[in-house]
Amino acid sequence: MSIRLRLTLWYVILLAILLAVFSGALFAVFSLSLFSEVDRRLEIRASEVNTSLATALELQSDPRVFILRGGRLTLPTADMFAMPGVFVQVSTLEGVALTRSENLGAQTLAVSSTVLDGVGRGEASYASLSRNSVPLRVYVSPLTVRNQSVAAIIVAESLQPVNDTLRRLAMLLIGGIVLGLVIASIVGALLAGSALAPIDRITQTAQAIARSNDLTRRIEQKPTRDEVGRLAETFNEMLARIEELFRAQQRFVADVSHELRSPLTAIRGNLDLLRRGADSQAALAAIDSEASRMQRLVQDLLLLAQADAGVEIQKQSVEFDALLLEVYHQAKLTTREVKVSLADWDQVQVVGDADRLKQLFLNLIDNAIKYTPVGGVVTLALARDGNRARVSIADTGIGIPEKDVAHIFDRFYRVDKSRAREQGGTGLGLSISKWIVDQHGGQIQVQSQVGKGSTFTVWLPLVK
Repeated sequence: MSIRLRLTLWYVILLAILLAVFSGALFAVFSLSLFSEVDRRLEIRASEVNTSLATALELQSDPRVFILRGGRLTLPTADMFAMPGVFVQVSTLEGVALTRSENLGAQTLAVSSTVLDGVGRGEASYASLSRNSVPLRVYVSPLTVRNQSVAAIIVAESLQPVNDTLRRLAMLLIGGIVLGLVIASIVGALLAGSALAPIDRITQTAQAIARSNDLTRRIEQKPTRDEVGRLAETFNEMLARIEELFRAQQRFVADVSHELRSPLTAIRGNLDLLRRGADSQAALAAIDSEASRMQRLVQDLLLLAQADAGVEIQKQSVEFDALLLEVYHQAKLTTREVKVSLADWDQVQVVGDADRLKQLFLNLIDNAIKYTPVGGVVTLALARDGNRARVSIADTGIGIPEKDVAHIFDRFYRVDKSRAREQGGTGLGLSISKWIVDQHGGQIQVQSQVGKGSTFTVWLPLVK
């Protein structure tokens, strides 16, 4: 079932419930009003009959005995109180009719003895009767003379007009509900279709992108800030991100292919020289160097693949100052053309993986040495900075152009490697360093000035 149909159905069902409740309440209130009006008219009619008859009977010494014995007093005819649909009857307390309106014909209004007993006690009550299959509303009240109940006044009114009115009202309400629901379903379907049309366009665009692999396409956005507009904007942002990742993947594959092709070409060339009888020592040394380079590249790629897979490193308390001293001594052994020195030094402990931290700072120092001319200086410093350890690696190298600073942590990104004093890197060292810092919940920052050198600063949380 489509969303459009579901929305229309929910809209129609909710409207049907509201209309049914409203119509039911309206019908109940109107019905109560009509029946209350009938009761009020019956009470007024009974009061008029009581006033008229009581005046005539006031002249009798014992009106009750006179009525029972059938005295010669002529009672006012009940017809003077009757009207179309309204019936009047005066009866004894035993139920014998003394006078009645002519519209009753030969019939009488017979009420139960219980009601008549109540009249004898001066009580009035309502009852329901039927005359020729026509429902009647009956009001029975005492005929009171000299504070005595001497007879029963029975006034009845046909409920047929009320029932007909209620029936017409019910038909009108039902017809209105049905018509309203039909109109609501049509309008609801149109509105739902109009509201969901942008989503349908988004779906069609997504399908077109999936079929054509054209990640440059975007969803057409209208200048609205509603839910659909935000969805289109988010979808376009997602497409831009996917396109960026796709391009990065293409560049990554191309860079890996290029990096692997160079050592493989060198190895094959040296093998060919060996077959031709060239200097075996030089050829083997070149093969060993290129094989080592390929090994480093594969190890770096494996580490980055683990990073992309969300592999987390194991952390424990690390004597950070001792670890950095090891890095310092190892860096001094690897180069004699650049001076590696220590500056500020504090004893601190951090939480992390000692091997990864060592790899991080060896990468940073190696990168600094590589881009520092002969006779330059690389300085390693460690200090406390609040609840973090701050490590800075400053060099007096060639510096990094401003346009390259934002990209130096990208994979295979190199800052004009022809300017480096040493060659042979994979272009992954800084990318791996950034991942290690992120895994430790730290921060890395670069400050550089072309021709004057660069400073890499790393902040890592201390042991609490």
